[in-house]
Amino acid sequence: MMSVAKPYSESCEQNRDPILGVLRQVLTEPAELLEIGSGTGQHAVYFGRALPHVTWQTSDRAEYLPGIRMWLAEAALPNVREPLELDVAGDWPMSRADAVYSANTAHIMSWAQVECLFAGVGRVLSSGGSFCLYGPFNYGGRFTSESNARFDAWLKARDPLSGVRDFEALEKLAEAAGLRLLNDFPMPANNRTLVWRRD
Repeated sequence: MMSVAKPYSESCEQNRDPILGVLRQVLTEPAELLEIGSGTGQHAVYFGRALPHVTWQTSDRAEYLPGIRMWLAEAALPNVREPLELDVAGDWPMSRADAVYSANTAHIMSWAQVECLFAGVGRVLSSGGSFCLYGPFNYGGRFTSESNARFDAWLKARDPLSGVRDFEALEKLAEAAGLRLLNDFPMPANNRTLVWRRD
């Protein structure tokens, strides 16, 4: 039988340290964190090892779970949990979290799914909890770089419902979900990490 290789994302390796710098500022207390869209599982392993006071719950759609399990099995971290199947538009398997983290998901989802993402975060996030969302975003309806404009065109060619999201539109969804913007961190490669808090 052929062995299956672990999935690997180059972008996860490139962005993990800048994101960790933000998470260290936000996640200062012990917390149960839900990661939405764990992808390969690389971020969960890296951040779980670096933030032992955070219990990291991985999740993604069913097709990504085997790859996540491979990363988790190799790392064997006591604070990183086996992935839950989570489709933002369906039933959420976790009813409460002290924090929520998601990276490079909003531009891959349809806008209807982004609406479901924020509504779901609003339901599960505890009072005082933070939602950290990493990725490229537009401001005032404009791209922040030529590379983001090219990325948006590539996304839409692949899936017309996807694309780089407008910060202002995300802010409206956050407000409707009971979330207040705390920080908007500039990140390398024309990305940002947006941090909202549930009051």
